Amino acid sequence: MTTQTTRRLLVLDDDPTGSQCVAHVDIAFQEDPEIPATVLREPGSTCFVLMNTRALPEAEAVAKNRRILEGVLGRGVEASQLHVVSRSDSTLRGHVLAEPNALADVLAEHGVEVDGFLFCPAMVEAGRFTRDDVHYAMVQESALEAAETDFAKDATFGYRESNLRRFLEERSGGQLSADEVASIGLDDIREGGVDRVEEILASVTGRQWVVVNATEYEDMEVVTQALARREAAGRHFITRCGPSFVRPLSGQQGAVVLGEDDIVIDPTRTPHGLVVVGSHVGLTTRQLQAVQRRGSLVEFELEVTRLLDEGTREEHLAEIVARLRAQLSTDDCVLYTSRELVSTEDKDESLQIARTVSDAVVEVVQQVAAARPAWVVAKGGITSHEVAAKGLGISHAEVQGQFFPGQVSLFTARQAPADTIGVPYVVFPGNVGGDEALADVVERLVGATQQNRSK
Repeated sequence: MTTQTTRRLLVLDDDPTGSQCVAHVDIAFQEDPEIPATVLREPGSTCFVLMNTRALPEAEAVAKNRRILEGVLGRGVEASQLHVVSRSDSTLRGHVLAEPNALADVLAEHGVEVDGFLFCPAMVEAGRFTRDDVHYAMVQESALEAAETDFAKDATFGYRESNLRRFLEERSGGQLSADEVASIGLDDIREGGVDRVEEILASVTGRQWVVVNATEYEDMEVVTQALARREAAGRHFITRCGPSFVRPLSGQQGAVVLGEDDIVIDPTRTPHGLVVVGSHVGLTTRQLQAVQRRGSLVEFELEVTRLLDEGTREEHLAEIVARLRAQLSTDDCVLYTSRELVSTEDKDESLQIARTVSDAVVEVVQQVAAARPAWVVAKGGITSHEVAAKGLGISHAEVQGQFFPGQVSLFTARQAPADTIGVPYVVFPGNVGGDEALADVVERLVGATQQNRSK
């Protein structure tokens, strides 16, 4: 359900997974600013631009944020009309401070001074929430402080603090003090309501950070109502958030969950689909193991050590492509990178390894796309972006809905090569869902394929 809002929401997403909590909004996979500029000419519109900046060094991420926002503002969209969202990870990974500040710089160059940054990393459906300024993540049915999870050990974006005010201080290297960070608490939201939250926001100025505590959608809806009042009074904010906060910001309520009857499979395509797994978080590995236990997919493993060796890379890729293309005519298939994580202590070198592996996955998908699989599932944030934008050539898509409430989106391509138009493309983040979730998604797609072909 959608409520009335005139807010024009430009969501600059650092991976392709931020649309999990909304439906029927536009998604741009490329930097071309004409797509979001065209969408955002309408009051109340929302457009995601999938930047994949979590896979980039900070300087490159900042430059990309600037280019995209400048491009949109240079095509007839007024800076004062936009609410810009820097959408990122609900487990706190990413260029948390640098990206919002870069966006604020661009807005300032267009005459809009940003009063504050709203920081709301909640993803309610996946059990990521904030209480008393401490961020939590559900891991195997236990609520752990975020810094106690595997996500905090990320080779590039690791952290030690779960209290979001201290987390911001940590990520700033001490340039931002925790005492300088404002907070909207659950008592403010639930007892004081819109008036109390507006009072807090009214005192925010000079790009001050504001932690938004939230354990459920109703908390975020109160905050967005207060924000609307401040925006109507001429104040300006940038939001740094996880997926959930985008829903009330865009004026939507409730989830659009897709069943087999809602998934359209072109009967002229190959009657079998492809799962691509790149993420290395522990949850993804368990989900892949569940797929393997059900035994419904033929497996193809990309061996990372062979991909990193120039002497074996091309032969290994050619072998995988040939076998996979042949197998898709008779079976659903899964392509995955070997589970042993290859990394170094150097953050930039770790990113380079990740890019090398990602490029290999993309190369396989590019060559397999001509086989016209019935559907494609991409598992992992970076993997989902690269497979869609480079492997399948999607430039503009629409979110149809999700496989579970607020989790795992189905895209339909609007602009893409002929081999891709009409293929259901599933964006499955690396860090969401239960152990059986990936296998359940595949089962629903297989059922939809069979159902569509029997009509």
